[in-house]
Amino acid sequence: MMKFSSCLFILFVFISSTTFSPAYAQDNDMPGGDQPKPFKPFFVYQDKGSFNRFVPSGYMPTGECIKMDDAWKDNCKESKSCIKVDYDIACSLKGRHWAGIYWLNPADNWGDRKGGYNLTGAKKLKFWAHGEVGGEKIAEFRIGGIGQGREYPDSDTASIGPVILSKQWKEYEIDLRDKDLSYISGGFAWIANVDDNPSSCTFYLDNIRYE
Repeated sequence: MMKFSSCLFILFVFISSTTFSPAYAQDNDMPGGDQPKPFKPFFVYQDKGSFNRFVPSGYMPTGECIKMDDAWKDNCKESKSCIKVDYDIACSLKGRHWAGIYWLNPADNWGDRKGGYNLTGAKKLKFWAHGEVGGEKIAEFRIGGIGQGREYPDSDTASIGPVILSKQWKEYEIDLRDKDLSYISGGFAWIANVDDNPSSCTFYLDNIRYE
């Protein structure tokens, strides 16, 4: 009986002393090894049905003015499917005049829950994008920045913008050098507004990944 009780006590101490640490991206730069492993491409979105690491669940400010199809199959750049985003300007004019989506881990996590990834070793986030007609203006493409003032905030943020999209696919990248990527639950985001897009804003995204 004493031996069983001692085992339970040791197990309790072990669990109590364990602290939360975000998952390493594909075992990139795992601690304890002799040499860090080269950072492998880590996908926010590769293809519908692929092992995509973040969920497009953070609709802003409320989501009623956005329609998104992440299984679009017409004229995708590098995958069998890509993402089509329709930002309804007429709808947005009735509200706050802006909209956006965050890809989060776990879904719907704004910094109140454990999650995220340790993306240490990534030097950039790269993605493809184009507009429906050309001239669509995205105020910002961003990573990180989730949960400031909450229990589980992102360790850093980086962005580019404004970006004026052409009708043809173009590859963009966000520079992540010198950024603290040890905890990132906001894997990718876009934000647009009605002032920059007075009539319409439809655009496409493909192959969003950390490298």
